[in-house]
Amino acid sequence: MTQERTLVLSVDRDDDIGYKAQVESPCIGRVACLKAANTLALADPEDSDLNAIFQAVKIFDDLVSKGEDAEIAVISGDHMHMIEGDRKIAATLDQVIKETQVTNCILVSDGAEDEYVIPIIQSKIPVSSIRRVIVNQMPNLEGTYYILRKLLDDPKVSRVVLIPLGLAMLLYALAYLLGYPGTATIIVVGVIGSYLLYKGFGIDEIVHAILNALKASLSRGRFSFITYITTILLVIIGFVVGFINLLKFYSVDQSLGILLYFMTFIYGSIEWLIVAGLIVSIGIIIDVYFNEREQLGKVIVFPFFVMALGFILYGASVYLIIVSGIPDFPIKMIDASNYILYSTLIGLLSGVMGGIVQFFVNKKIAEQRRQAIIEVL
Repeated sequence: MTQERTLVLSVDRDDDIGYKAQVESPCIGRVACLKAANTLALADPEDSDLNAIFQAVKIFDDLVSKGEDAEIAVISGDHMHMIEGDRKIAATLDQVIKETQVTNCILVSDGAEDEYVIPIIQSKIPVSSIRRVIVNQMPNLEGTYYILRKLLDDPKVSRVVLIPLGLAMLLYALAYLLGYPGTATIIVVGVIGSYLLYKGFGIDEIVHAILNALKASLSRGRFSFITYITTILLVIIGFVVGFINLLKFYSVDQSLGILLYFMTFIYGSIEWLIVAGLIVSIGIIIDVYFNEREQLGKVIVFPFFVMALGFILYGASVYLIIVSGIPDFPIKMIDASNYILYSTLIGLLSGVMGGIVQFFVNKKIAEQRRQAIIEVL
């Protein structure tokens, strides 16, 4: 029977030991963990991760004093990017488990944020206990002010809070100086509202993913780098054209609902967005074909689905605009049914064609894989 060996694990999800103390993770063993804690204490004596590390050492000492077989480690994530940090935590924990040969884990955390990694830890090793360390402080006004000041000093918080507020105030001041006090209020509300939607819909993560894809394509010399840049430019053009189209119909009739304004935007921008989607799809397909051909079946449908979605949205926008009776629209009422019918049919046919092409591509790849296995045997 295998002897039980317990790992006392302290997780620093935002990598304060690396960001502030320049300590490389993982730290395995009592000496290494105490050294990391002391280094972090000298870099930032007020960091709460200190308490978590020292608590982990105390738990480790208690287990050893009782004669249990135990090991201690500190692992960290990434200070700015939580997703990459969680992946790093998973990989580092695999390394720790391999080196220490532990069979279960006691997790020590300094707060709720670190406990987001509990599913990651549990997927690697059984967690027998969780200890959350809370620092005792006097809950007075001075302490509240101190906590707020520390939060705003953190780059992660300051970038989220201070930048949009500062930008809104700056735009308000400029508009007021130029003699548009009413417009200034609209600008502030618009900037803050746009930022909240930007964060709320996760657009920041999409932008971050796009930037990562651009970096990866450029560093690997992929053709998709060119198509990504082209797509970004076309999307910008599409949004500008769509917004101009929206303003055009807004000036004609200001009583339209949000849905119709959105449809006028779609009507103006959809052609550019379809072309952008086709270009980025072709770039991805070319890269996959030359570098990861076994994945071709997953991406070959992209241009077909882009066409399908584009035609359906175009037909729906034209139909809704026509039946709403917006004046000066170039398409007549008699053609409304034809546009929605034919656009939907073309969109569905494009989607079906994509599925058929994907089926034959996957079949061809499977045959090539079987042939390669037969040749090896």
